[in-house]
Amino acid sequence: MPPASPAAHHRHAGHRHHVRNSTKTIVILGVSFLLVAAEAWLKGRVPVSGLLAVVSMACALRVKTAAFVSRRLAEKLGKLWICAEVTLFVLVGAAVDVRFALKAGAAAAMIFLALAFRSLAFRSLGVLLCLAGTPLGRKERLFCVVAYLPKATVQAAIGSVSLALGLPCGQMVLAVAVLAILITAPLGAIGMDATYRRWLSCAQTASDA
Repeated sequence: MPPASPAAHHRHAGHRHHVRNSTKTIVILGVSFLLVAAEAWLKGRVPVSGLLAVVSMACALRVKTAAFVSRRLAEKLGKLWICAEVTLFVLVGAAVDVRFALKAGAAAAMIFLALAFRSLAFRSLGVLLCLAGTPLGRKERLFCVVAYLPKATVQAAIGSVSLALGLPCGQMVLAVAVLAILITAPLGAIGMDATYRRWLSCAQTASDA
């Protein structure tokens, strides 16, 4: 039997040392938790941001790994996010004190609405600034503004931070966050359904798909 070629030996060695994507995902999550915990461990000694460290790690993985590896890892994390997203909204809904919202009255509700719509105005302006210089037309840019109106996952994640820190305004901030979700989520869904046929052409939709 002739000896195996170097290329075949390399393929065999790569297959022998192959690490499953599920294992990689577990390692990434473990390191992420350690980075976030390191922020509390090093508090007062070294200023460290755990979330920025996690984002930096993800960027480094995207640059250093092959495209198909990062794509498969993203698929794995996307499947985990399905369960995590449901858990996030359940926890936020359980933390909301309905009695606080009722005691606030109509005047406070109007203030909440004004804050929500003012934040949407700045959000829409940011989308338009990001799209400046792109080949998108006016209607396509307006559709992107409508698509970015819903505030859901990030709003739910940061809305309860002030309450968790024990700040006096925690209940108010959480109530505003939940109110913004309840208003902007259906607003964005209805807006996209009502405008995509008129503002997006079939050729552009097919190319995006």
